[in-house]
Amino acid sequence: MLHIHNGDSTAGTARAAQIPGEHLAWREALVCGPAPSGLSQDDFIKTRAQHLAQAYDVPLEKCEAELRAMHETLAGFSQHDEVVLWFEHDLFCQVQLIYLLNWFAGRDLRHTRLSLVCINEFPGVQPFQGLGQLDEQQLHSLFPARSAITPGQLELAVRSWEAYSSPDARPLLALLRSDTSALPFLHEALTRHLQRFPSTRNGLGRIENTALSLVPAGYSKFRSLFPAFSRRESAYGFGDAQLYISLEAMMAAPKPLLVHDTTRHWSKDGAKMLLAAFALTDDGKAVLAGQEDFVVMNGIDSWLGGIHLSGNEAAWRWDEDSQQLLVSL
Repeated sequence: MLHIHNGDSTAGTARAAQIPGEHLAWREALVCGPAPSGLSQDDFIKTRAQHLAQAYDVPLEKCEAELRAMHETLAGFSQHDEVVLWFEHDLFCQVQLIYLLNWFAGRDLRHTRLSLVCINEFPGVQPFQGLGQLDEQQLHSLFPARSAITPGQLELAVRSWEAYSSPDARPLLALLRSDTSALPFLHEALTRHLQRFPSTRNGLGRIENTALSLVPAGYSKFRSLFPAFSRRESAYGFGDAQLYISLEAMMAAPKPLLVHDTTRHWSKDGAKMLLAAFALTDDGKAVLAGQEDFVVMNGIDSWLGGIHLSGNEAAWRWDEDSQQLLVSL
């Protein structure tokens, strides 16, 4: 039996809980950076490795080796009578889930069964943010309740990954108008994905707008900002590193929205990250108030799934008033 977990924490707890089988921690962050369609698996791994290496300050060779090792484990699925996927309701996990189900949908499973543990709550755990919160006994209790993955779920995952990785947003919009109930958390997660596109109001996505608004609200230090962000935007499932990278992008812009405390060093090192403190620039205050537009001020070079937003204007923008993703011409 092979278990695929949404990270090292859950995989470690599952091993300690003596849930039988091999446990693979899926160390990816497909919710961030390029995830374009039309690539071979080899080229896709190279693309992802380049992003991860740059985003997380990790050697490229190490990133590529880890991604290849994970896919080699996937390729050995036929050695197992069952593969169990352990993921959550948030966007981070749902993107991982549709990628993996799409991968399996393209293989001849023969006698290997696929099953799923996917929850958005657990009795007595409030607020529930993820499987990593659960102890050994709690996690083990979910194992007997796993459900068999159906052909309908595989078909939906294929359509969903194709839409997420498309260079055009229209397949994603069409998907959200269709029946996605086979994967009950997918519609909400992908709607949250759309809200990451630059807003029509100020050119920032929901992640950046929320993070930016927390700084003057008393959360100028990252060690308090990240928990506050997680409470407000738990549906994204972002870890501290993903939020930190979003803050860094606003600091590194030609007209930055944030500056960091000059007594601290801007670093992606976990311990130093917690020491970072921020302040809004005048441009940051203007953008937060909707008086200026971040994209107009700075241009854009950003990937959201398969869509590459680049140049002096974003091709797609989220309109909060109509709750729609609009083409910007």
